[in-house]
Formats: sequence, C-alpha cells, structure tokens
Amino acid sequence: MVLSEVNQPPAEGDAATSKKAAKKAAKAAEKQQKKAEHKAAAPEADTFEIDISEGKYGNVKMIQSTGEHRDRVYTDVKDLGVHMNGKFVWIRARLQTSRAKGKQCFAVLRQNSSTIQLIISVNEELAISKQMVKFTGNIPKESIVDVRAAVVATASPVQACSVSAVELSARDVWVVSPARAQLPLLVEDAARPETDDPEGLKIRVNQDTRLDNRVLDLRTPANQAIFRIEAGVCRLFRDHLTRRGFVEIHTPKIISAASEGGANVFTVSYFKSSAYLAQSPQLYKQMAIAADFDKVFTVGAVFRAEDSNTHRHLTEFVGLDLEMSFKQHYHEVLDTIGQTLTDIFRGLQEQFQDEIATVAQQYPVAPFKFLDPPLRLEFPQAIQMLKEAGVTVGEEDDLSTPDEKLLGRLVKAKYETDFFILDKYPLAVRPFYTMPDPNNPKASNSYDMFMRGEEILSGAQRIHDPDFLTERAKHHGIDISKIAAYIESFRLGCPPHAGGGIGMERVVMLFLGLDNIRKTSMFPRDPKRVTP
Repeated sequence: MVLSEVNQPPAEGDAATSKKAAKKAAKAAEKQQKKAEHKAAAPEADTFEIDISEGKYGNVKMIQSTGEHRDRVYTDVKDLGVHMNGKFVWIRARLQTSRAKGKQCFAVLRQNSSTIQLIISVNEELAISKQMVKFTGNIPKESIVDVRAAVVATASPVQACSVSAVELSARDVWVVSPARAQLPLLVEDAARPETDDPEGLKIRVNQDTRLDNRVLDLRTPANQAIFRIEAGVCRLFRDHLTRRGFVEIHTPKIISAASEGGANVFTVSYFKSSAYLAQSPQLYKQMAIAADFDKVFTVGAVFRAEDSNTHRHLTEFVGLDLEMSFKQHYHEVLDTIGQTLTDIFRGLQEQFQDEIATVAQQYPVAPFKFLDPPLRLEFPQAIQMLKEAGVTVGEEDDLSTPDEKLLGRLVKAKYETDFFILDKYPLAVRPFYTMPDPNNPKASNSYDMFMRGEEILSGAQRIHDPDFLTERAKHHGIDISKIAAYIESFRLGCPPHAGGGIGMERVVMLFLGLDNIRKTSMFPRDPKRVTP
C-alpha cells in the first residue's frame, strides 16, 4: 500500500506549483547572469559604490581610557561664534534632531542647554559621500556624537538654535554612545513652552511621564537652567554666611527622637531598636551654639513623613539651615537671615540672567520683586489685612495655605514685594523649643518668611534655659529621656540664640514662579514616589 502511494504521479495542483517555482528560479538565474555580464563589460560603473568617506564616520569603539585621542581639543557649543568663522573644531554633543534632504542632512547638536545647527552635504572634494550623509541622518536622537566641523557664519540667524550666528559644516561624524531608537519622550516635546497661545502646538508631556523618565526630562534647556540656578542658591547661601563668620557643620540624619515632635517622622530599624530620620538639624545646630561655634549653618537632607500630595510638599528635601547666637534681641538674627535671602535674590538676578531667561522661555512668569531691607510685618498686622479682605483668622490660629496665598497678594499690592517676613507667631502653633514673647504669653519670638505668598522659612529664638526647655517639652508630650543629651547641653551654659530652616526647592520654585516643587527637585520624593 505504501509503495503504491509513493509511485503515484503528482497531483495536478502539485505539478502547477513545481512549474511556477522552476520558472521563478530560471528568472533569478537570468537576472544574476545579466548583472555579472554588465559588471564584466563596464567595471568602471561600479566605482560609485566605493565609499570616499571611509574612516571619517562610524561608531567609536567603547571608550575604556586606552589613551587614544588624548591630544584632541574640544570646543564648547556656547563658545562658538562669528569670531571663529572658518576654523575647524571638535565638538562632543547630543544629536537632538536630524533631517535628511536629498544629498544633505541637517541636524541640531545640543550640549547642556546650548544648541547649534550641523550641516553635512555630499561633496567629492571634501571626501563626503552619500553613505556618510545617510549614516548621519540615521543616528538615533539623543545619541552622543563627536563631530569635526568647520565653523561657518550664517547669512541669517538660525532661529531654532541658541547659537544662531554660525553653523557647523561636518567633516567627521562619530557616534560615541548611541541612544535607543524608540525614546519614551522627545526632549523637544518636553521643552515646549507652556503658554495659552491658541496658535501654539498643544503637545504636552505630563508630569508622571517626565518623572518616570527623569534622565531624559532633565536634558531640556529649562531643566538644565533650573538646577544650575539651584546650585547657585546653595553657593550664594554658603558664600554669604561664610563671609559673615559662620561655620558650616554637618549634622546626623539618624536620630533617637523626633526632632520636631509629632507623628510626621520616619521610623527606621536600627539594629535591635528603632531610630528616626531627622525632620530638622535643629537640635544639633543648637548644641553647636552651646559648644561656642556662635554662628553655624548646614546644607543637607530633611525628612518629613507628611502624607501631603500638594504642589509644594516633599517627603525629602534639601534644608538650608542656620543658627546664630545674639547679644540682646533675636531680631539681630532675623535681620541676618533677611539680608541673606535678599543677597541670594540679588545674586541670582545678577549672575544667572541667562538661566532665568531660559526658564522663562518655557515657563513665562513675572520677575521676582523684593525690597532691601526686606518688609517685616507682625502676625496681628497680617490678621488685620486678611480681616479687611473678608477672611477671619483667630489670634492663636496658624495661617492656612489659602490664607498665606491671599496675604501674599495683599502684600504685593500694597508694598510691591514678593518677599516679606512675618514675625510674632502664636506660641500654640510653634515647636516646643520656641521662646515665648515676654510681653504676650500667647505670642512667641518666632517668624516665617514668604515668597509669592508661600512659606519658605520657619524660625525662632530657641529656649536656652534647660529647666524652662524641659517644661515646654513636657507640655508638648515629648519623652524627656529621648532628648536628655539635648537638654543636658544647656546645663553647661548656652548663649541666647535663634535661627531658621529654609526649603531650598521652595526658594527656587517661587523665585522662578514655577507651579510645582517637583520641577525643582532633581529626583523628587513624595508619598507616591520613591523612584527613580
């Protein structure tokens, strides 16, 4: 039975298929033969396939510090200008965009927040082949490239680039580190201005997408500028206080008791017991004063276990804290802090004009205004201003967020300043170590400072008498045994002192008029986010 099936002739359909396949194979063989004959008859016709740009472009092998090209000198994009017209330079930058058009390719190179146009064209005299042009056009966006190019003055400004008076004419193009072809967001989309222009593009990258892909998001010109301004705030803070005789100290972030009291503290496992993440360097600043450092400051992480999902709260932020002994009145310290902040504002306006302008291109806002010396109001004055505006606040109540914002608008309208100091807060709303007002038992020697109607600093004269400090701690329900070392430091003699803590991210957010603190925290932490 099997043999008879094997020896059967092919079915009609199978025969047709075989004939079709044979015909196809014959055609392919004929095509190959013609191609071979053509090549043999005119060998010179194949010369156009030779790549005249070989060795001038491609992918660089992984840089492992072998010592190659150490004599190569690179130029920063921001330093290019018409004064370099005709000169050749090496540039290392990211390829932001590229567009191939015939025998040309136009690209934009970006270095930090500076951009410049790159042109590469097929040119036999310059040994630039179509293969090289095609290679350049196919480089994935955001790849890092090394380019050797001639600087060429442009007939008219290149509007899309920050360096607009010149462009680069490529001679060598090497990919140093390729980006993946499909990106989770485009930097040019993330950098689009946030305006209400009905004619403008409505493409928006939402906040979660930005934060989930923060490394890409941080490449936008505005973000590059924001975090340079933030670095400037820290530097100006340090420089101002150092010039005035302050000493920078570094305080523990793992502590035995909640530094501010209350429940807004992170508990961590600490070997066979528990400890807490510091809500403030407060206690240690005071102990440094008791140790005769007189004037101290610190810059470091602060942790707050507040389940607040607002535009201005983070669970971890950078605190700019200072503490200072005084002779007779805590206003000696208050004046120092106020002057520190006005000097920071002035320093930013004078030293970071370009960065402020870059941020404003994406996030338009009115320039920050301040007085020197700064405006100082007392809490009863603020209550009265709010009352006249139709808002009632009790004399022992704290200000709510809407109250603070309204007060900021009222102060701006009346005094033409975005920055002011509010003194003499109610004692009931301040921490246990706050010195009461000697003339009013319901008030305290404490203060807050505001920018655009939002608090950026809280401070006070601290209690430096150990018995009185113990009494106030018990009043706040704090376990005295856990702050025994803190209280004990005042039994050794301690000068009167005051200070405050500034939220760095808030200062930058409000100075620039941004709408969310996550824009000024490089990798923000809030109740819903602990990555990346």
